Amino acid sequence: MINSKSTPGLKQNWKQFSLLVLINAFVGGMVGLERTILPEIAETDFGIAARSAIFSFIVVFGITKALSNYFAGRFAHRFGRKRMLITGWLFGIPVPFMLMWAPDWNWIIIANLFLGINQGLAWSTNVIMKIDLAGEKDRGLAMGLNEFAGYVAVAVVAFLTGYIATEFGLRPYPFYLGIFLAIAGLTLSIFFVRDTAPFVAYEAKQSEVPHKKKSVFLEVTWRDQNLQAISLAGMMTNFKDGVAWGAFPIFLASAGLSLTQIGIVVAVYPAFWGMLQVATGKLSDYTGRKKMLWLGMLVQGGSLLMFPMMESYLAFMMVAALLGTGTAMVYPTFLAAIADLVHPNDRAESVGVYRLWRDGGYAFGAIFSGIIADQFDLSYAITLTGFLTLLSAFWIMFRMNRLK
Repeated sequence: MINSKSTPGLKQNWKQFSLLVLINAFVGGMVGLERTILPEIAETDFGIAARSAIFSFIVVFGITKALSNYFAGRFAHRFGRKRMLITGWLFGIPVPFMLMWAPDWNWIIIANLFLGINQGLAWSTNVIMKIDLAGEKDRGLAMGLNEFAGYVAVAVVAFLTGYIATEFGLRPYPFYLGIFLAIAGLTLSIFFVRDTAPFVAYEAKQSEVPHKKKSVFLEVTWRDQNLQAISLAGMMTNFKDGVAWGAFPIFLASAGLSLTQIGIVVAVYPAFWGMLQVATGKLSDYTGRKKMLWLGMLVQGGSLLMFPMMESYLAFMMVAALLGTGTAMVYPTFLAAIADLVHPNDRAESVGVYRLWRDGGYAFGAIFSGIIADQFDLSYAITLTGFLTLLSAFWIMFRMNRLK
């Protein structure tokens, strides 16, 4: 039933929207558990030296999350957003226990399979529900708040796990945070979240964007050049993050930084990424999506090219902050742009397809950096990724034509 309570808009839906922001912070925190200390655990606890082997957990996470994103989008419209959110949290519950008790590296791999499903279902559904609630006017701001909550949580938990590991050891204490996050996220999702299907029905009646009768997957992946450019740039953004996730802690350790300093540098990147997204998301509502996207890709590419040239702790922090700034410019804007370009009834699946390609970048980036690092070195992997990211900026600049 459609009524005034189903009208999109942040003002009238702020309570439910704020709840989803909090839940997404818990989702992001689950990824933060691994950002600082898992490569160290691989070398210290399991004696794994090959970079490609260490990065294997990111490959599994990326592939699983990418596929889960797609199915979250496809099934959210069919079975309901709330059910997908709860299912995502059920897969998150075992993760911290497996990480703290893992007797060998295979347990870490399986834990990241569960974590990928948790992130794909819970984060994607959360994104879709916020778009449903926000409406067209504040779509960029809504995505900025969503990504702000998630990635600030990544940064905070990444810092905390590094600090706890320094004080009390790599395992099990850092992963106690994950137990709290998973239980809190599941509890709030079951008892307090309301499904947003009525908002979709309301907006569908107002929309002038045509409903896709053919494959949404093919439209977002290739047929629509605007959606295709967004998907490619999104994949390159997380390709870069897959490289950063695996390579930065090891590169910083080889540069002589302590585990606490590594934790701070690794946390600065998603902290700026998270904190600035509220501003960049809202700014894209006014400046246009395209300009924010290609500029953000340029900033990311330039930052990666600078990173291997740095030598001091302070310099690494400054470049990490710049990398986070570039990522903040594009992350909420990608999602808002997808929502701008598709019919409300195609929204869930379109977001799912985009996030399939975007988060597939984690796996591609980790595989790439592992192979290049083993054959050459980490600096070479980071530099090549910077050049690829710059190419993606120019692809957006010349490929997109339906968005300002």
